[in-house]
Amino acid sequence: MRRSILNAPVVLAKLRSMADAIVVGAGHNGLICAAYLARAGIDTELIEARASVGGAASTVTDLGARFNICNCDHTLIRGMPVIDELELEAYGLRYLESEASGINMFHDGSDPWVSFHESARTLDALAVSHPEQVDGYKRYLHDALPVAQLALDMARTTPGARPMITQALSRRATGAARLLNWSRRSVDDVFSDYFDDWHLTMPAISTGPTVWGVPPSAPGTGLAAATYATRHIIRTGRPEGGSGALTDATRESFEAAGGRVRCDARVDRLMIRDGRAIGVRLDDGNEHTARVIVAACDPHRVFVDWLDDVPSLAKRFVRNWKKQPTSEGYESKIDAVISDLPRYRVADLLAERLPDVDILGPTVSVSPSPEALAAAHADRKLGLVCDQPTLLVNVPSALDPTMLTAEGNHILSLEVLYTPYSLQGGWADSSEPDRWLQLWSQFLEPGILDTIVAKRTMTPVRYEAEFSMHRGHTPSYGGSPLAALLGSQRALTRYRSPITGLYLSGAGTFPGAGVFGAAGRNTADVVHRDFQRGLTRRFTSLQHRAAGVVMGVSK
Repeated sequence: MRRSILNAPVVLAKLRSMADAIVVGAGHNGLICAAYLARAGIDTELIEARASVGGAASTVTDLGARFNICNCDHTLIRGMPVIDELELEAYGLRYLESEASGINMFHDGSDPWVSFHESARTLDALAVSHPEQVDGYKRYLHDALPVAQLALDMARTTPGARPMITQALSRRATGAARLLNWSRRSVDDVFSDYFDDWHLTMPAISTGPTVWGVPPSAPGTGLAAATYATRHIIRTGRPEGGSGALTDATRESFEAAGGRVRCDARVDRLMIRDGRAIGVRLDDGNEHTARVIVAACDPHRVFVDWLDDVPSLAKRFVRNWKKQPTSEGYESKIDAVISDLPRYRVADLLAERLPDVDILGPTVSVSPSPEALAAAHADRKLGLVCDQPTLLVNVPSALDPTMLTAEGNHILSLEVLYTPYSLQGGWADSSEPDRWLQLWSQFLEPGILDTIVAKRTMTPVRYEAEFSMHRGHTPSYGGSPLAALLGSQRALTRYRSPITGLYLSGAGTFPGAGVFGAAGRNTADVVHRDFQRGLTRRFTSLQHRAAGVVMGVSK
């Protein structure tokens, strides 16, 4: 006879909580989902494997400094209602903004160009650095702004044919038609309608398809062309005190609503009874039960690693997940303490063109040519780092003095793509990180490397060890708003899995990775509506019966 939660006293003795909802994974989406649920009056427990919350959006202390785990620029989440609805400013969240939104440099040493939140300022800057591309950028703005606005509106809307069609119809027909068109095309193809100079297109590719791990020629990447337009709609900012100020404020909002956070708690198994999810078992043997489980983590790991007993209705679904290849991470990041601010060789040129712009305020992207990027994809498959990797560089302490060390030193963030998990020769003794610093130093006045007081390198292997990213890979939903509209990959776009009581959220679900928050908000809305409709009540009697056994009450 199969043991269940009701006929196994040893297991029952390990039960530690019975909540309405358990959210697994305290990255920013998990925190946001949990906070919305708690504020809606749903008894919610948040379970996190690490000792602190925040995941890839967090800020950590190391080497006597505070470092952001990933790039600290926040754009998309500032276009969501999350900050206002969760009252995050009341819990200390404050954004700082640089004058420019990005400095775009290139490995070939060609003229940089500067982008601004204000489209007019961007056009003025381009008129000086790339005058022949101004007309193309104007045509781009005319076409791209409606697409970007519609995509944002759809991300704010819980996915479903009716609400998303309503959003599409509320916009000009050209915006909806173009979003559909771009969703099917490659970003290379879309940009070719406007620009004949790759120096205008590669910065958007560097922060879009390159970060996603796909080539810009891939069909379905076309909406990455809306990157510039999105930044004209939403001003990029950085949380004062580091990226983790966002997740810290969200945790406070969650706990103020009665939510509970349990850190240092790694989920080992999903508990299934009568075909539905009833809780999670931790690797220490403790079990936590709830009416619903929200997995705000890598869905691949949920269906491959967490299930012993697969409900019959979900067997095909789980089988398909197990057939999918395991992705490997390809992003690395150098964090360093530096005794002096770097000075770029183009500083005087930019100061002459744009005297009011602090070049160290925004992120500097260093992009390769399209040919070099194609070589990077080929090298990555061979376990090699290309000669000219994409670099994303910022000095957080230049904009935010609270990020200075106690000794008054600055901090450097140098993100590098592509740096494969399965590096030939391994990462332990690799000289690659030193090479990346040398590459970066070529854009600077001499002596910058002598200012490095201490440094550390986050490689895909280290991300796996410290952040539970399987093989160093960050999951990312690869579909488009069109896919969400049509309900493709329903578990990832509607958030309900085929296992009753199990919901999905996080970067692997619509609308995808980045500091966005829409997936967490959308999942909470779906769960809340299911509670209101009574779809979660099947577990109530089981929960009460289990509580009686654990507390010594007779069955």
